[in-house]
Amino acid sequence: MIYALDASAILAVIFDETGAQRVRATFADAIISTVNLSEVASKLLDKGADEDVIRTWIGFFADRVHAFDAAQAIDAGLLRETTRTPGLSLGDRACLALARANNATVVTADRAWAKLNVNVDIELIR
Repeated sequence: MIYALDASAILAVIFDETGAQRVRATFADAIISTVNLSEVASKLLDKGADEDVIRTWIGFFADRVHAFDAAQAIDAGLLRETTRTPGLSLGDRACLALARANNATVVTADRAWAKLNVNVDIELIR
């Protein structure tokens, strides 16, 4: 099985939050969108991490990163209508588009995703 990790799942690991162990268990089969990795870098910066720390964490995930390509960009855009009410961001939609393109299960900490009907299996970590 392939798992597409949302930024919230990656951050759960970095900050050792509830659900981190479940996310770690997916690492061998995990993929991450470049958009979500950018979100992780931004959140780490917001939390006061310096550039070296951010680059170290990003480097840890580097072999799992998939570029946000034109097909995913269109898919993420088309997901806007379906995901507007629960408040999903572009990064969230990028993760969903990556999952759809790779027949992956999304792993997220974001409970708003639980009721989505977007033809993707979604696993909440908490």
